[in-house]
Parts: sequence; C-alpha cells; structure tokens
Amino acid sequence: MPPQPSSACIIVGVGAVVWDDCGQVLLIRRANPPRQGEWSLPGGKVEFGETLQAAALREVREETGLEIEILGLIDVVDAVSLPGAPDTHYVLIDYGARVVSGTAVAASDAADVLWVAYADLAAIPLWAETHRVIGLSAERHRPRKAPLHSP
Repeated sequence: MPPQPSSACIIVGVGAVVWDDCGQVLLIRRANPPRQGEWSLPGGKVEFGETLQAAALREVREETGLEIEILGLIDVVDAVSLPGAPDTHYVLIDYGARVVSGTAVAASDAADVLWVAYADLAAIPLWAETHRVIGLSAERHRPRKAPLHSP
C-alpha cells in the first residue's frame, strides 16, 4: 500500500438518483469542490450518528427542496484524489429514489438543478461513474411512462 499523505482523510457520502413520474432523472450543478461547477447527483456527507438513508433524504431536501422515497441501494463508489480534494478518499453510497413531493430548486450546495430525460443523459457531461450509477438505477428504479392512450 502506498504511504498516506499526512492530511489524508476518508469521507462517507451519499447520493441519490432521483426519478420523477415521467422517468426523468434529477441532476444538480455542484456549487462547491470537489467537481465544483459540474453536473452531478444530489447528495453529500453523512453526519455522525446519521443513517445512510437519512443522510440521503436530508441531502436531497437541502439541495433541491424535494421530499423523496428511497427505492433501494444502487452501488458503492470509491473516489480517490478528486480535483480540488487531492488527499481525500470519498466512499459514496448511491440510492435510487423517487419524488414524493415538492418542486426542484437549487439550494444549499447546488448552484442549479436540471431534470433530464434518460435518453438525453449522454449529452450531459458527467463523471463516468455517475453515468454508470444512473444506468444501474434506470434498470431497477426508473418508472416507465404510462401510455397516452389505450390500443
């Protein structure tokens, strides 16, 4: 194992792939490092004594104003030495979720919010792991649009 820098730390964070009833996914533009200014999933650091799911619910509410329901665990991602955080190892636990109530607005650590149709995600510049996690959630959690009329 390589030697650790003296300032190195491990941070546990949560993220949520939030789906609306039409099968769109919610993205936030990060207001702070790491990855400041980039599109990402809503989420953030787990506070001491907080469960992972409670942290996900809180972070989504703080960043977007939405109340969500957790649908299930998607994956755990390691992010080591990100731009703006070279001596930090993030362990990110990502959940699939659906909107229960509210209107998405940028707040807290989010500079902007964006609902994106799943088919249009390839056009959004995202970290490769974010694309991968959204894809996993789409397989498990994305609602299918109801038909506009019966055949």
